[in-house]
Amino acid sequence: MAGHSQFKNIMHRKGRQDAMKSKLFGKLAREITVAAKLGLPDPAMNARLRAAIIAARAENMSKDSIDRAIKKAAGNDAETYDEIRYEGYGPAGVAVIVEVLTDNRNRTASDVRSYFTKSGGNLAETGAVSFMFDRLGVVEYGPEVASADAMLEAAIDAGADDVVSSEGGHEIYASQETYRDVAKALEQKFGEPKKAALVWKPQNSIAVDDEQAEKLFRLIESLEEHDDVQHVYANFEVSEAAMAKMGA
Repeated sequence: MAGHSQFKNIMHRKGRQDAMKSKLFGKLAREITVAAKLGLPDPAMNARLRAAIIAARAENMSKDSIDRAIKKAAGNDAETYDEIRYEGYGPAGVAVIVEVLTDNRNRTASDVRSYFTKSGGNLAETGAVSFMFDRLGVVEYGPEVASADAMLEAAIDAGADDVVSSEGGHEIYASQETYRDVAKALEQKFGEPKKAALVWKPQNSIAVDDEQAEKLFRLIESLEEHDDVQHVYANFEVSEAAMAKMGA
């Protein structure tokens, strides 16, 4: 399992997500506004906007808030955000990718660099670690939607490349070129997914012990709490013993 997914699971179990709800809504609204500004304000004609709205609904963001974020893109007061990808190495040499939307490149770069440095890692040049990840589309459904066999069959019929099913649900992967068609086919069969977006999927994961895991979680948590950071990906996995020790 990718370190990012494990981190999310641990965060949910510790109940920290509730305290971050307001910040999360701000990030979701920013992504919706940027997506609507870059393309058409119609989610049926704008795949990125559709993905942003699905993500917002999954976090129970209200329809009014979603509509306001879309309308903001058409207004003259809409901020201009730069999309930037930072890459670096965290503790234990773990590769980390950070995606941001920022209206102040210098501030964000300085903050991200400081988080890496404090963790014992370092920020690197763009492209330094992304070659260790695959850029793929992922469609996620809860476990109640279908059995693993039924989801696998549907995913194959839809043209997906891989399916990972677990107690937590189903993750269906497809190439950048085909994932929107895959998502559409699955939605027709199972309804709206929990998530449909492009992600960085690690090709391989580095096993880390509990001490290294704690440092990595602190780094990722610091990054994800930053207002400009939209997504964080890392190529590590934590042993069950280490997760148990951390109370996950």
